[in-house]
Amino acid sequence: MSTLPGFALVVLLLSAGSAGAESLVLKRDAELSDAAVAGPEAPLFLMADCIESSTPGIVEASGRVEARQAGQNFFADWLLYDTTLNEVQARGQVRLEQPVLWVGGDSLRLNLNDYSGELTQPVYRFTTQPGRGAANRIDFLDKTHYALQDATYTTCPVDNDDWFLKVRDLDIDKTRNVGTAHNASLHFLGVPILYTPWMNFPLDDARKTGMLAPTIGTTERSGFDILVPYYLNLAPNYDATLYPRLLSSRGVQLGGEFRYLLGETRGVNRLEYLPDDREADRSRWSVALNNSYQLNANTQAGMLFNRVSDDDYFRDLSNLISITSVSHLNREAWVVTQHANWNAELRVQSFQTLQDSTAEESIVEPYARLPQVRLGTTQTLDNGLEFKLESEATRFAHPDSTNPEGTRVLAYPTLRLPLTNSFGFLTPQIGWHSTYYALDDDAAEPRITRNLPIFSLDSGVYFDRPFSVAGQSYEQTLEPRAYYVYAPYRNQDDIPIFDTALQDFSYAQMFTENQFIGGDRINDANQLTLAVTSRFIEEASGLERLQVTLGQRYYFSTQKVTLEPDDPVRASNATDLLADVSGQITRDWRISTAWQFDTQNGTTIRQNLGASYRPGPGRVLNFGYRFTDQTTEQIDLSGQWPLGRRWYGMFRYNYSFQDDKLVEGLAGLEYNGGCWAIRAVLQRLATKEEQSTDALFFQLELNGMGRLGANPLDVLKQSVPGYRPSNEIIQTP
Repeated sequence: MSTLPGFALVVLLLSAGSAGAESLVLKRDAELSDAAVAGPEAPLFLMADCIESSTPGIVEASGRVEARQAGQNFFADWLLYDTTLNEVQARGQVRLEQPVLWVGGDSLRLNLNDYSGELTQPVYRFTTQPGRGAANRIDFLDKTHYALQDATYTTCPVDNDDWFLKVRDLDIDKTRNVGTAHNASLHFLGVPILYTPWMNFPLDDARKTGMLAPTIGTTERSGFDILVPYYLNLAPNYDATLYPRLLSSRGVQLGGEFRYLLGETRGVNRLEYLPDDREADRSRWSVALNNSYQLNANTQAGMLFNRVSDDDYFRDLSNLISITSVSHLNREAWVVTQHANWNAELRVQSFQTLQDSTAEESIVEPYARLPQVRLGTTQTLDNGLEFKLESEATRFAHPDSTNPEGTRVLAYPTLRLPLTNSFGFLTPQIGWHSTYYALDDDAAEPRITRNLPIFSLDSGVYFDRPFSVAGQSYEQTLEPRAYYVYAPYRNQDDIPIFDTALQDFSYAQMFTENQFIGGDRINDANQLTLAVTSRFIEEASGLERLQVTLGQRYYFSTQKVTLEPDDPVRASNATDLLADVSGQITRDWRISTAWQFDTQNGTTIRQNLGASYRPGPGRVLNFGYRFTDQTTEQIDLSGQWPLGRRWYGMFRYNYSFQDDKLVEGLAGLEYNGGCWAIRAVLQRLATKEEQSTDALFFQLELNGMGRLGANPLDVLKQSVPGYRPSNEIIQTP
């Protein structure tokens, strides 16, 4: 037997290992951070029970063979190394370890120059993400490209073949992290459920061109519903998705979405077209364009354009309550600039109003702004005095020619002096609100001017004290606040209502100068708002365990300005009493309640009660009750809860006592199989005042492969606050 000079280091390592194995432990090559940098030029390190060289350039090792070179390890019962060809052959319990792949088999041939070769009867798994399988043969094309014959692929753990992909030819490209399969069948729980002559799938979460998993479901209004999206990864900064959709009761809908990010320009644009809807007996379509451009660091331009073919488009074709309840579609283009002390805006805006044919009253169409120009500035003087100017000029137009049109110009300069310290604040403010109207010639008063001063004084004090409960330290605060406003009366009966409405009465509204939102009405005011807030804060964590707020506004003069001239004026000298209680009561419980109480008549005007119980992921119960005098009384219950090992139940029950109908009902089951999850959801949704629709969602999710069936995730996340997919729960410590 002869010893090659190139293996002197091997002999030295073996001698040191036999003399004192405890003092020298070889690390796997994958653990040596610089080893892979050397590439195929790096030396091969070999260890075995027996190493022989009977032929020049040939080294033969047998018995517990271990070899490593430049980021990869070999293990076998027998190995032959040809130094001339730089090629390895191995037999018997062969195992090859690379940074991205672990593979074992019966016999191996591998060229270490270009990493080409083959392995028979292989089993493999990826080391950087889930994914494993077996095959009759694997061909190594290079270090990141592999071809497998008669192969299987799954992301399930070892000894679990709940689902797997069985393919005649499987190509793995680790450079692009893509798997390409020919003559592939998908098996689930031993049953083939899908066949395709060709498919590709991602090996990671990166975006890739290809067919996405179809969504399949059924709805009462559209029948059997199949959507098959095809994703186009056109470039790193723009892509597109085409999604043909078959609705058995209506026809075939064609849709597409294009997203882009080009320098300072970005956008998301979507088109949908349903030719000859058999149910509606007409073609239907929708357009949704959203684009913006960053002109410079301070200035941005953009546009929104939303339009549908008819009023019932979303009610007939969507299952999300947030979409079916949309009544106004916005269309606008704008240029906005923001600077340290001033800002400006140019905007053109109009709306499409979607009417409910079953409602007794039609929805009021808003005015279009053609155009609107705004200018604002803020300056702080040396003495701390703050000057602020808000100005606007808007041309209002309306699709109904009977409604008045015209131009409104307003300016509101103010001076305020914020005086603050550690225990409170005092902020006086005075302003002059000036408005000019140039109405169309057919108006009773074509030219109207309104000027009035407005004075306000905001003040508050902060107190705190420490206390302890059951050994836990807390801090309680007491924060009284007083807000006074004075504005003289100006007759505004001749001013049209372009964009103004009465603000919803709330705690925030009590601390505003004007009870109207918009510029067409300025209330007369001689009023004082008193409120107090107390917080209970856990000192160790800073968590606000409880917040209690009470507030009420008091009037010192009778009301004269109303939205419409014939609207009733305020009858009392005080508003309703507002109370609010909220906080993270315990680790699992959070509450949020609001109460509006009429102190004159002793009745509740509005009441919202909410509580959420979340002891852990996948365990959430939400309780809600909403009451508004004469208009609304609803109960809203929702939750997700484990029903057994790996089983979860989801539900929502939103019922209107006022209308005596179900607003939304949802019931679902979800099972997590470890490497797969299955969901079934039944939903009933009110789409009009007198109509509702039922939808069934059934989805199979294969981890690392995709989802099959109708997608209920958007519905669940919106209808059940706190919902978590079961496969995410399993991964959460």
